Amino acid sequence: MQRSGLKQKIEHLLRFLSGGFLNTIFTYTIYFFLKLVINYQWAYLFAYIVGIIFSYCFNAKIVFKVKYSWKVFSYYPLIYIFQYIVSSLLLYILVEVEYLNDTVAPLIVILIITPLSYFMNKVVLLYKTS
Repeated sequence: MQRSGLKQKIEHLLRFLSGGFLNTIFTYTIYFFLKLVINYQWAYLFAYIVGIIFSYCFNAKIVFKVKYSWKVFSYYPLIYIFQYIVSSLLLYILVEVEYLNDTVAPLIVILIITPLSYFMNKVVLLYKTS
Protein backbone atom coordinates (compact mmCIF):
# COMPACT_ATOMS: atom_id res chain seq x y z
CA MET A 1 0.00 0.00 0.00
CA GLN A 2 1.30 3.44 -0.86
CA ARG A 3 2.14 5.72 2.00
CA SER A 4 -0.28 8.43 0.84
CA GLY A 5 -3.07 5.81 0.61
CA LEU A 6 -2.37 4.65 4.15
CA LYS A 7 -2.27 8.24 5.38
CA GLN A 8 -5.65 8.95 3.75
CA LYS A 9 -7.20 5.83 5.33
CA ILE A 10 -5.90 6.85 8.75
CA GLU A 11 -7.24 10.39 8.29
CA HIS A 12 -10.65 9.02 7.26
CA LEU A 13 -10.71 6.73 10.26
CA LEU A 14 -9.72 9.47 12.71
CA ARG A 15 -12.32 11.88 11.31
CA PHE A 16 -14.92 9.09 11.36
CA LEU A 17 -14.16 8.33 15.01
CA SER A 18 -14.32 12.05 15.87
CA GLY A 19 -17.68 12.38 14.14
CA GLY A 20 -18.86 9.22 15.82
CA PHE A 21 -17.82 10.61 19.18
CA LEU A 22 -19.74 13.85 18.56
CA ASN A 23 -22.73 11.93 17.23
CA THR A 24 -22.65 9.62 20.24
CA ILE A 25 -22.68 12.52 22.69
CA PHE A 26 -25.44 14.25 20.75
CA THR A 27 -27.69 11.21 20.30
CA TYR A 28 -27.00 9.79 23.75
CA THR A 29 -28.07 13.09 25.29
CA ILE A 30 -31.31 12.94 23.30
CA TYR A 31 -31.80 9.29 24.35
CA PHE A 32 -31.04 10.00 28.01
CA PHE A 33 -33.61 12.77 28.34
CA LEU A 34 -36.27 11.10 26.21
CA LYS A 35 -36.13 7.88 28.21
CA LEU A 36 -37.17 9.90 31.24
CA VAL A 37 -40.57 10.39 29.62
CA ILE A 38 -40.98 7.52 27.12
CA ASN A 39 -39.99 3.85 26.83
CA TYR A 40 -36.26 3.31 26.27
CA GLN A 41 -36.79 1.62 22.87
CA TRP A 42 -38.82 4.58 21.55
CA ALA A 43 -36.25 6.99 22.93
CA TYR A 44 -33.53 4.99 21.21
CA LEU A 45 -35.41 5.01 17.89
CA PHE A 46 -35.88 8.79 17.89
CA ALA A 47 -32.27 9.46 18.89
CA TYR A 48 -31.15 7.00 16.22
CA ILE A 49 -33.05 8.84 13.46
CA VAL A 50 -31.53 12.17 14.49
CA GLY A 51 -28.13 10.47 14.52
CA ILE A 52 -28.58 9.25 10.93
CA ILE A 53 -29.06 12.78 9.66
CA PHE A 54 -26.12 14.12 11.66
CA SER A 55 -23.95 11.21 10.56
CA TYR A 56 -24.66 11.66 6.86
CA CYS A 57 -23.86 15.38 6.99
CA PHE A 58 -20.68 14.91 9.02
CA ASN A 59 -19.38 11.88 7.13
CA ALA A 60 -20.10 13.30 3.68
CA LYS A 61 -18.52 16.70 4.27
CA ILE A 62 -15.85 16.12 6.89
CA VAL A 63 -14.83 12.45 6.84
CA PHE A 64 -14.94 11.49 3.17
CA LYS A 65 -15.23 15.00 1.68
CA VAL A 66 -17.89 14.24 -0.89
CA LYS A 67 -20.75 16.45 -2.05
CA TYR A 68 -24.18 16.03 -0.57
CA SER A 69 -26.34 13.95 -2.86
CA TRP A 70 -29.99 12.96 -2.56
CA LYS A 71 -29.11 9.74 -4.38
CA VAL A 72 -26.46 8.82 -1.83
CA PHE A 73 -28.61 10.05 1.05
CA SER A 74 -31.36 7.70 -0.15
CA TYR A 75 -28.98 4.75 0.39
CA TYR A 76 -27.74 6.08 3.71
CA PRO A 77 -30.73 5.11 5.85
CA LEU A 78 -30.33 1.50 4.67
CA ILE A 79 -27.02 1.36 6.54
CA TYR A 80 -28.68 2.53 9.69
CA ILE A 81 -31.83 0.45 9.31
CA PHE A 82 -29.62 -2.62 9.26
CA GLN A 83 -27.55 -1.27 12.15
CA TYR A 84 -30.70 -0.31 14.06
CA ILE A 85 -32.04 -3.86 13.83
CA VAL A 86 -28.72 -5.30 15.02
CA SER A 87 -28.22 -2.69 17.74
CA SER A 88 -31.83 -2.91 18.98
CA LEU A 89 -31.44 -6.65 19.30
CA LEU A 90 -28.17 -6.18 21.18
CA LEU A 91 -29.79 -3.52 23.38
CA TYR A 92 -32.71 -5.83 24.15
CA ILE A 93 -30.35 -8.69 25.04
CA LEU A 94 -28.22 -6.47 27.28
CA VAL A 95 -31.21 -4.92 29.10
CA GLU A 96 -33.77 -7.74 29.23
CA VAL A 97 -31.60 -10.88 29.24
CA GLU A 98 -28.36 -9.73 30.85
CA TYR A 99 -30.12 -7.16 33.10
CA LEU A 100 -27.66 -4.43 32.28
CA ASN A 101 -28.73 -0.90 33.14
CA ASP A 102 -30.65 0.72 30.26
CA THR A 103 -28.49 3.83 30.57
CA VAL A 104 -25.21 1.94 30.14
CA ALA A 105 -26.33 -0.66 27.58
CA PRO A 106 -26.43 1.70 24.55
CA LEU A 107 -22.80 2.65 25.15
CA ILE A 108 -21.77 -0.99 24.86
CA VAL A 109 -23.89 -1.39 21.73
CA ILE A 110 -22.08 1.59 20.16
CA LEU A 111 -18.69 -0.01 20.79
CA ILE A 112 -19.82 -3.21 19.12
CA ILE A 113 -21.44 -1.60 16.07
CA THR A 114 -18.78 1.06 15.24
CA PRO A 115 -16.49 -1.06 13.00
CA LEU A 116 -19.45 -2.20 10.92
CA SER A 117 -20.64 1.38 10.64
CA TYR A 118 -17.28 2.63 9.33
CA PHE A 119 -17.12 0.00 6.62
CA MET A 120 -20.70 0.55 5.47
CA ASN A 121 -20.31 4.36 5.45
CA LYS A 122 -17.14 4.11 3.43
CA VAL A 123 -18.77 1.90 0.82
CA VAL A 124 -21.85 4.10 0.42
CA LEU A 125 -20.13 7.49 0.51
CA LEU A 126 -17.07 6.70 -1.57
CA TYR A 127 -18.43 4.22 -4.07
CA LYS A 128 -21.99 5.45 -4.57
CA THR A 129 -20.75 9.00 -5.32
CA SER A 130 -18.33 7.89 -8.02
